[in-house]
Amino acid sequence: QVQVVESGGGLVQAGASLRLSCAASGRTFTRLHMAWFRQAPGKEREFVAGVGWTASATYYADSVKGRFTISRDNAKNTVYLQMNSLKPEDTAVYYCAADDANWINYYSSVPWTYWGQGTQVTVSS
Repeated sequence: QVQVVESGGGLVQAGASLRLSCAASGRTFTRLHMAWFRQAPGKEREFVAGVGWTASATYYADSVKGRFTISRDNAKNTVYLQMNSLKPEDTAVYYCAADDANWINYYSSVPWTYWGQGTQVTVSS
């Protein structure tokens, strides 16, 4: 069983930055695919960013490319989402996901096994 805990959400103005953190435990961290998803009220959960085992492979939704950066610190068992130039449309609950499969479709929420409780990000205009 993998435990996933997010932190770092909050209320900011448009154009500001936030960094989300996600700590994972219960499995060898270097064997976990990690990703961030978000869900706005009345909308489906959507992929934001993902990172492979060694951080050499990263994946982003088109809506956040160039503004968000995903990274992982394997020594700290933590993955980060640096969010810059935030927009009101980035407002959502952000969820961290983990999976220990050999391969995963990062862009779909369906395959991911382990989820955090979510952290609220609100961007005011």
